Formats: sequence, structure tokens, C-alpha cells
Amino acid sequence: MTTETTNRMDVTFRRLKEQGRAALIPFLTIGDPDLETSLAIIAELEAAGADIVELGVPYSDPLADGPVIQRASSRALRGNIHLRTCMETALKAREAGSKLPFILFTYYNPVLQMGLDTFFAELNRHEISGLIIPDLPVEEAEEMRSRSREAGINLVPLVAPTSSERIAKIVSGASGFVYCVSSLGVTGVRASFHDDVDRFIESVRQATDLPVAVGFGISTPEQVARFSKICDGVVVGSAIVRKIEEVIFLLEDPAKRADGLLQIRDFVAQLRP
Repeated sequence: MTTETTNRMDVTFRRLKEQGRAALIPFLTIGDPDLETSLAIIAELEAAGADIVELGVPYSDPLADGPVIQRASSRALRGNIHLRTCMETALKAREAGSKLPFILFTYYNPVLQMGLDTFFAELNRHEISGLIIPDLPVEEAEEMRSRSREAGINLVPLVAPTSSERIAKIVSGASGFVYCVSSLGVTGVRASFHDDVDRFIESVRQATDLPVAVGFGISTPEQVARFSKICDGVVVGSAIVRKIEEVIFLLEDPAKRADGLLQIRDFVAQLRP
């Protein structure tokens, strides 16, 4: 991995801090509805003003994902999309001109099946800057933290409102940024958030010098603006995946594909803080 790729995420957060705005971090499920379309969507996200992109690896037992992303994973799995496929998509996007940092969002079992040596070598080869593994508890994450440091990959932890006294331990081995889960439960669009979410985010800020991003349930420009005032980044997942689902009938029709992609770009552009 080049120094530019290794530092791509850090450079992004520093630039945005100088500009006085938070990062917009869209999530999409790779392979939904197909790989070619995922590549086109990544280009649309960048054109819409995204700063970092989470590449979701479809998984058959996604503990942290709500129904919208579960449906997207099911569609992608029918196309035989897997961990290596998602990594290859990152490199293809880079070869097509993307300058964005990519974060791979995957569960731990596919990583184990690939083997850690191969996994980290492939992350580097495919120019992926960061890694999120939602089902890897901090108590069992030391080897992944060590391997990530050696490989120059940012291992981004999830911190939940229930983490309380574990916050310091969770963020101690983090790199890139810390991902605050805005509410309990799985991902999904929400109309409101827990009353103590601001206090929770502040407690995470006090425990780390890294940028702090928030996600899970954020879906509207108003919600993005609200959290941008107290965070360095805002992750939008289910709302974007749902928008893709809404326009799949356009994306799968060659004559209407451009319209579907434009609708996705417009939706994400409206979210930009």
C-alpha cells in the first residue's frame, strides 16, 4: 500500500477539520444489485460530495444490520458476492479514478476463512484504508489491532451507548476514527434518537484524540446537520441502501439506468453537511 493510500483517511479528516465541516460517510452493500452497478454508485457518491465510503460485505447472518441492509445482502449473495469480490471492487473504483478512502465493513467469520495473512495482504493490495468488524468484541480484538497496525490499516471500533465504562478500553486501540452507534439495536432509519446521545458522544470525545463519527439510523439532511455540529463524521447507511432498493427497477433497465444513478446522487448530495 502506498503512503498516500495509508494516510488517505487521516488526510481527509484533517482537511475537513480545516474546512470546519464533518465527513459524509455513505455505506452501500457491494453487489446490490450487481457489481457493475456498485462501481457506478461509488462514482455517484463521490460526485455527490461523499468524503469516505463504507463498502459493506454481504453476509448471511448480519447481527448488526436491520431489514433494509439484510435485504440488500440477500440480493448481493444471490450474485455470489463475497469478501474478495468486495476488495476487488475497491481497487476497480480506484482504477476508475476514485480518490476516496474506502472502509471495508465485514463480519469476522469471512476474515477467519480467508486467513489473517492473506486478508491483510489483500487489503493493502486493493488500497483499502480502514476496517470495521462489528461482531469482534474489544476483549478478543488484540490480534486484529496488532495486525492492522503492522499493515497500516485503520481498525475502526464501534462504541455503543451501553459501552459506558468500556469506552476507554474500546478506543485505546483505535485508529482512523471512532464510530459511535447513535442508538441501541440494529441499523435502520429512525425518526428520533436516545435523549442521552449527545452526552454519550461527548464521553467518547473525552476518551480519544481521534475523530469521532456517528451512525446507525441517520437518514435525513436535518439529522446529518444535527450530528455534524458535534461529530467529525456522519455515517448514512440504511437510507442510501433503501434508496438503491427503490430505484433498482431503473438500475436494471439499460434505458433508465442513468436516471436511477442520478436519483441516488441527488439523494446523497442533499445529505452533505
